[in-house]
Amino acid sequence: MELKELYTQILTEHNNSSRNKHHIENPTTVLKGVNPSCGDEIELELRIKDNIIEDAAFTGVGCAISQASASIMIDLIKGEPADEALKLARTFLGMIKNEITDEKQLEALDEAIAFRDISHMPARVKCAVLGWHTLENAVEKDREKHEAK
Repeated sequence: MELKELYTQILTEHNNSSRNKHHIENPTTVLKGVNPSCGDEIELELRIKDNIIEDAAFTGVGCAISQASASIMIDLIKGEPADEALKLARTFLGMIKNEITDEKQLEALDEAIAFRDISHMPARVKCAVLGWHTLENAVEKDREKHEAK
């Protein structure tokens, strides 16, 4: 299967699925992310305990790219340490900017690697990175909240 076909299949599957698109019980951090250029918005909910993302989900509206990218991200970060989630976010964003091209590094992104060529569609880049930027900000917000205690 060609990368373009795989991209379309993964995008469609995650966009149509509600497995990661819902509210979670007792989130420790809730953060809204907005793409003002097209109106996509998500609200990311995380439950982080002892630096582990115990649960995560999102709600919101937007194009298939933003919704699928957020869903794939949720699959990758659930059960992971917050530091690992941030590392995955940096890897994803580096891939999108063509700063990270090493196949070994990109393997950690699993299905998210399907967005690798989105940089060829500049208008869609912000859609693909919306959830990932929101994740970075949500983890930071959660850390600041704990440091303040």
